[in-house]
Amino acid sequence: MEETESEWQPQVRAQAREQASTSSGMRVEVTAYFGFTCSGSSDDGRIRTITTPISPTYARRIPELQEAGATEEDLHPVVAEAITESYFTEWGTRVDSLRADFTHVQSIDFRF
Repeated sequence: MEETESEWQPQVRAQAREQASTSSGMRVEVTAYFGFTCSGSSDDGRIRTITTPISPTYARRIPELQEAGATEEDLHPVVAEAITESYFTEWGTRVDSLRADFTHVQSIDFRF
């Protein structure tokens, strides 16, 4: 049973990653302190838990960085970009100049 799982599981993960990076994207859930850079912003930074879909571009880029040896801290700016795009600017439909940064990351979870 374990041998079958060890052969099967990587194939399933590879298929999920391929689908996420080409069409469906993936979801990320982050609990961290989010701060913002934007002209005229009145929203102070604070701890938030955000669950949002991220685009196939980031769904491809994040696993590639992980496979290349990136640490979780190395991924923070990329994940912040992905969350800014989907959650804060709603795929570019509002607040073009907004940039969200996060620090004091408590958790990051990716789901295909």
